[in-house]
Amino acid sequence: MADLPDTMRALTLLNDGYSGTSEGPQLDDLARWVTLEDVSVPKPEGRQVLVKIGLANVNPSDIHYIKGEYGQPRRKGMPAGFEGMGTVVSAGEDAEAQGLVGQRVAVSTSQGGSGTWAQYALTDKAAVVPLAKGLKDEDGAALIVNPMTAYAMVDLVQKAGAKSFVMTAASSQLGKLMASLGREKGLHSVATVRREAHRSPLEGLGAGTVLNTERDDFSTMLDQAMKQHAPTILLDAVGDTSSATIFRAMPAGGRWILYGKMSPEVPKLPDLGQLVFQMKTIEGFWLAEWMRDASMEDKKAGFETVQKRFISGAWATDVSDTLPLDEAPAKLASAMEGANKGKVLLKP
Repeated sequence: MADLPDTMRALTLLNDGYSGTSEGPQLDDLARWVTLEDVSVPKPEGRQVLVKIGLANVNPSDIHYIKGEYGQPRRKGMPAGFEGMGTVVSAGEDAEAQGLVGQRVAVSTSQGGSGTWAQYALTDKAAVVPLAKGLKDEDGAALIVNPMTAYAMVDLVQKAGAKSFVMTAASSQLGKLMASLGREKGLHSVATVRREAHRSPLEGLGAGTVLNTERDDFSTMLDQAMKQHAPTILLDAVGDTSSATIFRAMPAGGRWILYGKMSPEVPKLPDLGQLVFQMKTIEGFWLAEWMRDASMEDKKAGFETVQKRFISGAWATDVSDTLPLDEAPAKLASAMEGANKGKVLLKP
């Protein structure tokens, strides 16, 4: 490969550790949390690979992280960004890592590595996925966090023996992926949204029942959906009062699986006796843990499935904006406001 530069442009973290706040993934000013600067290009060792970033993704988890609200501490001065795509340009001494040099890959961060909101990212060889020919760069940049979460959670529903499930924030990119995959697997999804305009597109993607939590008749429509479909799993990205309302309405044996916290609201949990007398449970899902614990067969099947779905057109990454890295401090916050229609990507 060509000689690498000594420095690179990166959006680096301004703070260490956790903040103790719970503001949610809303962003008013990126400059409060990261700064654009020139930093040294990291050098891979052992199992590590260095990826020249083509496109980086901006997920709600990224915003939680830079604010110090995510499940792992910030490292001041390190590039932010959990996910992206690019080309492996260098590797450590490990033979398998060396074998990845020159390949176009999806990349996620790893312990001891660096983030994707930069011209180069350092990560472990296990945190990159070679991309198939025909897969678009924008799909590769968003291949891991949302698609693999969709795959893993629909797989969770199937393995639990459930015939239907509830998902919140269903108009999000992840919600759309789960709606179509759930339909393909023969599962009925009860999807919740906050805007009436989001109902029809979701129904077209395969969501079986779409409920608007902001309507006056939400509770009535929710009760009807529960009686008709009896979903026993709630896949929740919001974590607010409406989530608690759904959990209360679910049948015995219901599982509230929280995988995101888009709302800063602290929900009040009603009827805690349901945890005892109806055997309901509240639990969490973190893709990093699933990726660590899943078998190689499950992970291989997952990545093959999601890439095939993107290449075939069954799935698509909706992109609302692509910003040059240098413009992110001034423009990312406003771009995120319009991100209901798709992802915001960064181009170094």
